[in-house]
Amino acid sequence: MSAFDTPTRTLVSQAQLARPLGRTVYWTVFWALVALFALAFLFPMYWMVSGGLKSPQQIIQTPPSLLPASPAVSNYAAAWRDLDLGRLILNTTVYAFGALAFQLVFDVAAAYALSKLRPVFGNVVLFAMLATLMIPTTVIVLPAYLTANNIPFLHWSLLNTPWAIWLPSVANAFNIFLLKRFFDSIPTELLAAAAIDGAGPLRTLWSVVLPMSRPILGVVSIFSVVAVWKDFLWPLLVLTDTSAQTVNVGINQLHVGVPENVFVAALAIASVPTIVFFLFFQRNIMAGLTAGSMKG
Repeated sequence: MSAFDTPTRTLVSQAQLARPLGRTVYWTVFWALVALFALAFLFPMYWMVSGGLKSPQQIIQTPPSLLPASPAVSNYAAAWRDLDLGRLILNTTVYAFGALAFQLVFDVAAAYALSKLRPVFGNVVLFAMLATLMIPTTVIVLPAYLTANNIPFLHWSLLNTPWAIWLPSVANAFNIFLLKRFFDSIPTELLAAAAIDGAGPLRTLWSVVLPMSRPILGVVSIFSVVAVWKDFLWPLLVLTDTSAQTVNVGINQLHVGVPENVFVAALAIASVPTIVFFLFFQRNIMAGLTAGSMKG
């Protein structure tokens, strides 16, 4: 028997699964763990949504209640109106998808160059970018803020403009690494065939590489949009104008004097766009993360 014919070792052998008792125990444990993990991830969302339906007294009572006594959907209408969620969500959508557009252009170009064009000192550049992932975000907040407040040589201030969100999000070392790993898995024969047909590097990227990269582009899109949507510290520093604030900063600034149940309802509404965006791209997550690890 060759090495390729060796059966895969697992915690439960096929012989044990063939027995009725082994099958019963296996599936019981399996579904119990699935239910446990689903509960751990879904219960906080349920607690937030149901909290927005409770009365002010019920949401702060001890011990807490799992179900709202008298569900009040009007709390969500009040949250939308009192906290001006429409404007905040629109601002955040502009910031998130603007950052996504810049990342898809520049990060894809950088990853393609590092993977297929092989520039001089390309590995050094990649190592330097990955090294930035080891630096805590709080360490670079102050120099980044000073740079955004006064661009060197140009003396422009990016505060209270979308550029303060877009530009710092462009150079994302993690997304560049994911894209590069995926591009490494694309056979060089395809690029060579495109070159024989007269396609240059940009034409090859547009016509050959990008159509094959939809899974990883979906993953990068999710990471990019969610990162901007959930960010709090950086928008709090650079977006001091209330008309330009993101949904997280705006809710934090405007919730003073708002009842707790209305505040929780606002949080539930603010989480809906990212959940919908995730569900739309969920099939691309595992496909994009695993495809870069396989050659072919």
